[in-house]
Amino acid sequence: MDLRTALTAALRLQLEWGADEALVETPRDHFAPSPAAPEPASPAIPRRAAPASGVLPPAAARAAALAAACHSLDELRAALAAFDGCSLSETATNLVFNDGNPAAGLMLIGEAPGAEEDRIGKPFVGPSGQLLDRMLASIGLDRDHYLITNLIPWRPPGNRSPTDAEVMLCLPFLHRQIALVRPKLLLLLGGLAAKALLGGSAGITRLRGTWREIEIPGLLAPIPALATYHPAYLLRSPGAKRDAWADLISLRRRLES
Repeated sequence: MDLRTALTAALRLQLEWGADEALVETPRDHFAPSPAAPEPASPAIPRRAAPASGVLPPAAARAAALAAACHSLDELRAALAAFDGCSLSETATNLVFNDGNPAAGLMLIGEAPGAEEDRIGKPFVGPSGQLLDRMLASIGLDRDHYLITNLIPWRPPGNRSPTDAEVMLCLPFLHRQIALVRPKLLLLLGGLAAKALLGGSAGITRLRGTWREIEIPGLLAPIPALATYHPAYLLRSPGAKRDAWADLISLRRRLES
C-alpha cells in the first residue's frame, strides 16, 4: 500500500468514527523528545477490594510470591509458563504474554486472548486486534510506540469471561509486568481490565474517557490510566466508535503534553 492510499484509509476510518476535531494543524514527530509539562490532577480511585479475611487463597499467594521474585520480563514470562495454579493454562494452546516495545512509555492492557491469539501466542492479532491496529494508526501509533498485553495470559475455554478467582490469580503477574516496564501511561481496553486495575464495580461506560491514577506494587508513583472500549465491543457495537475516537484524542494529547 502506497503512502497516499494509507493516508486516505486512515482519514476514512476517522470519518467513519465520527471524528469532527483536528488534533494539531501540522504533523508531529512522535520520536522527538517533548518538553516536560505538569500533569493535570486525576480523580481519586477506589482500591480493589481484598478478600474478606485479609488473607489471599494459597494459589493467589503463591502467584504473588512468584511474580514478586521476577526481575525481568523474561523471568516473568518463564514464571507464568511454569505456574500451575491456574487451570486456564491446561486448556490453552499458548501462553500469550505481550508484544510491542517495552521502552515506549505507553502500555495497553486488554482482557484475555481469543482464538487467534491463543493459536499464535501474541496478543491482539485477531479481528479485534486488527481493528485496534487501525485505530491507533489513525493517531500515528504502531507497536513500536507501545507494549500490549492482557490481564489474563491464557484463553478461557470457548472465550468465556474469566472468573473472579482467575483474575485474582493473574493480577499479580500483570502488576509485576507493569512494575518492570514502568510505563508513563496506561490504556485499559475493556471493562474487565479497567475494573481489575481501577477497582470498584462500575462498568466501562462509566469508567471510560477519564484519566485516573493507578498505584502499582513496586512503583513509587502512580501511573495515569485511561479506560476505553475493547475493540471486540466496537466490532459488535459500531455506534460506540465515536466515544472511542474521543478517547484516542485524549490519549494523543496526553502523549504530546
